[in-house]
Amino acid sequence: MNVDNWKTQLKKGISEMIILNILQEKTGYGLEIVKSLEENEEIALTEGTIYPILSRLKAEGLVFTEWIESEQGRQRKYYSLSEKGRKVCKSLNEAWYSFIKNVDKIINSGKGGKK
Repeated sequence: MNVDNWKTQLKKGISEMIILNILQEKTGYGLEIVKSLEENEEIALTEGTIYPILSRLKAEGLVFTEWIESEQGRQRKYYSLSEKGRKVCKSLNEAWYSFIKNVDKIINSGKGGKK
């Protein structure tokens, strides 16, 4: 088994949840989201990954966009969570914590090996 490939697939599976959680904290533009994720190599995403996800989240009504002029005079598209997005984020977080709690039980039971 290729562990790096497995880690990549895991990250792909939770990318939307990660972005929703970032936007739950504050409104942001795409590159700002990329930079905030670069702080943690395990969950870092590229611009080529972030923008399609943001587009899907917008199409699903989970985020709103607004063009705001930056200090440099350029307009940037800012993303913020809709009420629906907040509800979905909360549900995803609950599902995530339930999932990792159950995985942790298996790992710590000796069936999956000890930490």
